[in-house]
Amino acid sequence: MRFPTPLLLLTLLCTNIFSLANSAQAEKPNIIFILCDNLGYGDVGCYGSQLHRTPHLDKMAEEGLKLTGFYVSSGVCTPSRASVMSGCYPRRVNMQKSDSGGLVLQPVSPKGLHPQEVTMAEVLKSAGYATTIIGKWHLGDQPELLPTRQGFDSYFGIPYSDDMTPREGKPWPPLPLMENEKVVESGVDRALLTKRYTERAVSFIEENEKKPFFLYLPHAMPGSTRSPFASEAFLGKSKNGTYGDSVEELDWSTGEILKTLKRLDLDEKTLVIWTSDNGAPRRNPPQGSNAPLKGWGYDVSEGAMRVPCIIRWPGKVPHATTDTLCSTMDLYPTFAKLAGAKIPDDRIIDGRDIWPILSEPKTAKSPHKAFFYYFGDQLQAVRSGAWKLYLPNTKRKINSRTTKEQAAELYQLNEDISEETNVAADHPEVVKRLTGYAEEARKDLGDTDHPGAGQREAAWIENPKPLLPE
Repeated sequence: MRFPTPLLLLTLLCTNIFSLANSAQAEKPNIIFILCDNLGYGDVGCYGSQLHRTPHLDKMAEEGLKLTGFYVSSGVCTPSRASVMSGCYPRRVNMQKSDSGGLVLQPVSPKGLHPQEVTMAEVLKSAGYATTIIGKWHLGDQPELLPTRQGFDSYFGIPYSDDMTPREGKPWPPLPLMENEKVVESGVDRALLTKRYTERAVSFIEENEKKPFFLYLPHAMPGSTRSPFASEAFLGKSKNGTYGDSVEELDWSTGEILKTLKRLDLDEKTLVIWTSDNGAPRRNPPQGSNAPLKGWGYDVSEGAMRVPCIIRWPGKVPHATTDTLCSTMDLYPTFAKLAGAKIPDDRIIDGRDIWPILSEPKTAKSPHKAFFYYFGDQLQAVRSGAWKLYLPNTKRKINSRTTKEQAAELYQLNEDISEETNVAADHPEVVKRLTGYAEEARKDLGDTDHPGAGQREAAWIENPKPLLPE
């Protein structure tokens, strides 16, 4: 018998190690996370819209998982997006309100998500992922707070909401379009944002098809203006004015991305999540829809904080619909699990791994004993299982200037999704149990002017400057 030479053994060993490394790398899914802005629960066909044509999203739901119990952690965009990036309640990371006491950051704000927070992008980058953000950031517009300082290899997009443009009393800079940390256009054409973001997203996928990638695509549309924007190909084509036009272009955008995955044979290697940062806000006349949910964006109603969510990964995520409670906070640890990455163990992360829900939706349970609804810095409601309790408050905040008295209200959401019948008087034991959960949250996360023991600091930049071309 001839034994292999040392050189041959070394060659075989290196080959096996290389093969195992390639195999491990190949097992990591690409992750595409698409986040719309101010798009409501009832704004797409598969969630009941009769106004908007959304064939690509409808097909995505037919091929994947439709979540009907999926929540954001805030009914407004800055705290909602802080929660996405950190995996925490906004109050945990002190992003529940702006530097001026408002609900969202405005241009030239000194405040932002603290660089010491370990973002979703940083977690995935540590696992070898190429990372990019294409779209709206809204977590700080100063250089120290931009996405390229928070785990993203590259950034292309606007740093805050599309309505934050110069006007009387608001001496803001023209809406900037950024490439990494430079302003490449001052006063960007908002009608072309969805189209340009989509083209960039397709290019990023093509450039990274041979390695695992994380594409975060937070769209600007339908956005915060009273007349949303769409490119010429979609303008005037829907049954619902410019709002519908923008929704139908967002559907087209998702279709282009899914088409690219199939063309590059990445379809079965890629997890795609599509959702919104909060519900559609009230407009007169109405534009978006949160039906059949009660309420509008920017508060703690179901219409503000329960959002559409479609998840697709052929062969891994089954075709199903589930109303199991989960949230955008849960994507952080779920992505980390799928990537084989570690989440920080030196701080609290409020999100939970929901891969069991995504892979076995018929049997999996919610990982959350309770879910908390904050309006800015005030805890206003709590949900546990099917029950949602609006907490009694003598001064419930409606906005930064208005308060009203609020009696306890209890709704059984699995039977009353529209929150029409207050059953608090019939279930005092449920009111007591959920009130107990609220007390735990107040101690940990805080409430109004009372800080919580588990809160962390936001960033604060001295002498912030407007974003202008160099």
